[in-house]
Amino acid sequence: MKKYITSLVFILTLCSFASAFVDHKTLATGETAPDFSLPGIDGKTYTLQSFKNAKVLVIVFMCNHCPTSQAYENRMIKLTGDYAAKGVSVVAINPNNPAGLRLDELGYSDLGDSFEEMKIRAKYMKFNFPYLYDGETEITSNKYGPVATPHIFIFDKDRKLRYNGRIDDMENPAKTPHSLDVRNAIDAILAGKEIAVPVTKTFGCSIKWAEKSVWLEKAQIEWAKEPVKLDTLSANGIKEVIKNHTDKLRLVNLWATWCGPCVAEFSDLVTLNHTYRDRGLEFVSISADDPANKDKALKFLQRKQASGLNYIYSGDDKYKMIEAVDPKWDGALPYTLLVEPDGKIVYAHQGAIDAEELRKIIFDDPMMGRIYKEPVAKP
Repeated sequence: MKKYITSLVFILTLCSFASAFVDHKTLATGETAPDFSLPGIDGKTYTLQSFKNAKVLVIVFMCNHCPTSQAYENRMIKLTGDYAAKGVSVVAINPNNPAGLRLDELGYSDLGDSFEEMKIRAKYMKFNFPYLYDGETEITSNKYGPVATPHIFIFDKDRKLRYNGRIDDMENPAKTPHSLDVRNAIDAILAGKEIAVPVTKTFGCSIKWAEKSVWLEKAQIEWAKEPVKLDTLSANGIKEVIKNHTDKLRLVNLWATWCGPCVAEFSDLVTLNHTYRDRGLEFVSISADDPANKDKALKFLQRKQASGLNYIYSGDDKYKMIEAVDPKWDGALPYTLLVEPDGKIVYAHQGAIDAEELRKIIFDDPMMGRIYKEPVAKP
């Protein structure tokens, strides 16, 4: 019976992982554009008929979080502007289901791929094309079969697929591409010519299909296995933590188990750590609990899966602790600092944090940010 149960567990595990590898067939050259009905960030609902007057229809599957997709945003804006008068319509579709996106995959963005976050990104970048959301059901994305973001599909006036693949052959916007694949394809269609290379490979972030939520569950299991420790720290030790003699951006949080706001916000801090630690963020928590309650503080940290650097202040003079952390701190908990290497404090906040505000501050720090830092498109 034990052997049977073990085999059954193994089979069920394989099935759960297999679900993350569902085959999504890419639309073939010559096939007709599948219809869709998707919400746009402008409050309108778009269908294929919304673009019925276009001589050429360009559909690009892109998203907020992917650094490659980000690298092509300004190029898509320019493409739209350059070809609008020639009867070319451009529409972008976000295919990603947020449930399939791991926290550490968000390390290169200040925004996720939800519909509300799409609105923020489009407004900031001044998108001049409709930006549609398909992450809820992914019905449209399954019909088209994008491989990565960005992945572009170009249709002629009869809505037959003439080209699909990359935008060009150079991800870095600071460098000049050798092959302007999309522009070449559009020009050929407008001129009534055949496209020299109708299919190209794509490069970018994989589509976050809903079934990939198994990977999120796997990540949570992995994080739960990470050891959580709690060491003691003196006032002098705290000073060294704040000096930050590392090459990392250090997020420091002063908290206590008896502090309601501390307990309420702690999960947000752990989430920020999981999101940005692979980029070089280091989370340090310092408990102001009485050292006699070290076990209680440790159990709290273990429940929160706080596998970063955790300390409990070992002294009995809390005012020495306050001065060691930051002379400007009044002493009320929680207190949160963001410290660059060599001790430059770029964020200091007494009281509960605004997690989204802090996330943006972390991401906007010169040590983080996008891989390719392009200027925002001008109106």
